[in-house]
Amino acid sequence: MIQAYNQGLANQTAQCIDQRRTRLLAQSERVAALGIPVKRREDAPKTYAVPTVQKKAAPKLPPASAMPFKPEPTWAMEQYEQALRIMQDMAVVMERSPEAFKSMNEEALRQHFLVQLNGQFEGKATGETFNMSGKTDILLREADRNVFIAECKFWKGPKAFKEAIDQLLRYTTWRDGKTAILIFNRGIDTTTVMNGIDAQVKEHPNFKRAVSWSHESGFRYVLRANDDAGRELFLTVLVFHVPA
Repeated sequence: MIQAYNQGLANQTAQCIDQRRTRLLAQSERVAALGIPVKRREDAPKTYAVPTVQKKAAPKLPPASAMPFKPEPTWAMEQYEQALRIMQDMAVVMERSPEAFKSMNEEALRQHFLVQLNGQFEGKATGETFNMSGKTDILLREADRNVFIAECKFWKGPKAFKEAIDQLLRYTTWRDGKTAILIFNRGIDTTTVMNGIDAQVKEHPNFKRAVSWSHESGFRYVLRANDDAGRELFLTVLVFHVPA
């Protein structure tokens, strides 16, 4: 009896969480529809996941506003992983059709990634989109909020890679928690590239910790945002071999 009860706990817990989330969002929408300024609790959740995911407490919450409440979207880790898998699948395409990719530059390669991402995320992926202090190579948005930012770079040495990290950090706001750098490696030993990436990220002043992530040609880290030392963002670096 105990074993049967314990096996049912996961479903019961998920149901309770779903019901509470639905109820809280419905209440928030009713408050917003009234148009009356309401002072929110400091510990009230400020985001929802797209479409659904466990909520995580943010180290620093935005101040309460007199504007009507509107939940802000953020990306679930499973969606982040899905976007990365889509981009990793492009590596297989490159390997199978080397002649089609060997003369492509960064912009042309980026377009192939955008096509695949738009096919999975309903056309929400854009390229060379102005964001914060520059143009982002790959940007995914939900409503008017950024949920994923990625930069595409050919490997030109450790110094250029550090500049790519700085560039990505300049583009992110406190809401942009999921990021990636896609490194296109053409004609250089992969081990040399991987060692250079790991060393540069860990020496970066915004580096907080490495995250265990099983991948033969990639790394995952947690960095702090430029404008908020308490705000963390995920950075995944993927290395793609591009035919020379």
